[in-house]
Amino acid sequence: MMNLTGVLRPYFLRRARRMDAWARPGVPRQVQTGVLRSLVHAARHTAAGVSRGFSELLSMPDDVLPRAFASRVPQADYELLRPMAMRMLCGERDLLWPGVTRNFAQSSGTSGGKSKYVPVTPASLRLNHFAGAADAVAAYMRLNPRSRLFSGKALILGGSFANELGSELPPGVSVGDLSATLIDKAPWLGAMMRTPSRELALMSRWEEKLPALVEAARKAPVTSLSGVPSWFLILLREVLEREGARSLHDVWPGLEVFFHGGISFEPYRAEYASFTDSSRMSFLETYNASEGFFAVQTDFDDRSMQLLLDRGVYYEFSPMMPDGSWGEPLPVWDVEPGRTYSMLVSSCNGLWRYAIGDTVRFASVAPHKLIIAGRTRSFINAFGEELMECNAENAMAEACRATGSRVADYTAGPVYAHDGLRGRHRWLVEFTEPPASMQEFAYCLDTALQRVNSDYQAKRAGDIFLDAPQVVAVSRGHFASWLAANGNGKLGGQRKIPRLCPTAEILASFEPQS
Repeated sequence: MMNLTGVLRPYFLRRARRMDAWARPGVPRQVQTGVLRSLVHAARHTAAGVSRGFSELLSMPDDVLPRAFASRVPQADYELLRPMAMRMLCGERDLLWPGVTRNFAQSSGTSGGKSKYVPVTPASLRLNHFAGAADAVAAYMRLNPRSRLFSGKALILGGSFANELGSELPPGVSVGDLSATLIDKAPWLGAMMRTPSRELALMSRWEEKLPALVEAARKAPVTSLSGVPSWFLILLREVLEREGARSLHDVWPGLEVFFHGGISFEPYRAEYASFTDSSRMSFLETYNASEGFFAVQTDFDDRSMQLLLDRGVYYEFSPMMPDGSWGEPLPVWDVEPGRTYSMLVSSCNGLWRYAIGDTVRFASVAPHKLIIAGRTRSFINAFGEELMECNAENAMAEACRATGSRVADYTAGPVYAHDGLRGRHRWLVEFTEPPASMQEFAYCLDTALQRVNSDYQAKRAGDIFLDAPQVVAVSRGHFASWLAANGNGKLGGQRKIPRLCPTAEILASFEPQS
C-alpha cells in the first residue's frame, strides 16, 4: 500500500510540539483552567450544571474558578452517578452532558458487583479519545524520525458490544468495551489504516474471533500494534505458530511499534523481547481508560507518561495521607513529585470530580509526567505492608529477569495466620516460561518486594510478622478461563485480572478448582 508517512508527518510533529509549552511556569494552570471553563460552559444547561450553578461559575475570574468549582461539586464515585448514568442510558437528554448519549463503556464492577456504564459522548470521542490516540502517534513520530508507520496497517485488538443488559437497551444505544466504540466510530483515516475489518474486530465470541484474527493479521502489512499486552500475547503466539516463525518481523517486516496500555507492561517486557528485534521495535505506553485518554509516554528512556492537559479533561489529585486515607484534592499545578495521589476527572463525557479508582505518582511536574501506581482498591494491606500494584509489577519483572522466566498473568492476595503459621502472600502465576526452581523465583520475588517497599520489608524482617510469599503456578489459560466465566464470555477487550486482591475471599475466587 502507499506510504503516507511523509505526508502526515508534519501534522503529527506540530501536535507533539505543542506539549513543550506545558513545562513552562504558569502554563499548566492556564491550560487546565481554560479546559475547566469550557466544560462548565458546555454543561451549564444540563441537570448537573443547573443544580451546581455552573452559569454562576462562568462569571468568576480564572484565579477563583477552580476553588469555586470544587466547593460546589462534590467528589463522586460511580454509585453517586449511577442513577443519572442509567437515565442517560435509557435515552434521557441533558443530564450530565448536553444532548442524548448513545454509547456507553461497560467497565468492571464496583464493590457492589454491578458493572459501570461510562458515558462515551460524541464530544469525548472527538476531543479526548481520538485526539489522545493521535497524540500517542505524534509522540512516537517525533521520537522516531525514520518511521514508516503509515506505509502499512495498525493491528488493533479490541473488545465487543456484548453486554449484560441485552434487550433492555433502547434502540440506537450501544454498550460494551470502550475499544468497541472506538473501532465502530473511528474517523475515516483511522479506519482505513486499521486491521482487521470492523466486522471481525467487533466479533463477540473469542473462540471464533481468535482464529479469524490470526488469518486476517498474518496476511496484512502490519506496522504497529495497539492494545492490552496480556491479550495481544495470545494473538501473537498464534500468529507465530501459524507462520512457523520465531520473530514477528519475519511475519511483518514493517512492524516498528507497540502502543500498549490498560495494564503494566513490565511483566511482559521479556516475553515481547523474545520475539521482536530491539533494533527494529519500539514500545510506547498510553494511559487510556474507559473514562478518558489521559497521558502518553514521550521518551523511550523514561517510562513515565506526560499528562495531556488540553484534551477535554480537568484533573484533580487527592494525596495519600500517612494513615492511608485520601486528602483534599489538588489541581495539577499544586501536585508534588514523588507523592502518590488518587486521580479525579471532570470531563466532556459528563463525569464531574469523578474518582476513577487509579493511583498515580508524579515523576516530574515540569512537565507533568506520571506513572500509574495501581488501583485505589487493588492493594494488599492485611498486615500493614501497604503493597501497591506498582510494587508488584516491578518485583515480578525483576524476579522474571533473575530466573529467566516469563509470565502471562498473575494475581496475589493475603493468607491469614492459622494453625500456628504466620500470615503470608499467595501468588497465583501463569507462566509462559516457568523458572527452573519455583523456590528460587519466590525468593527473588520476595527480595525484590522488600527492595521496592519499605513497609513490606519491615513486616518481613526476621520472619516475625509476615512469612515468605508462596508462589503457585497455575495452568496455561487459567486466567483467560476465569475471565470467560466471569465476563459474559468476553475476552480480548479491556477486562483485566486484578494484580492484588485486598482480601483472602477475593483471592479464593481465582484459585484453581481441584
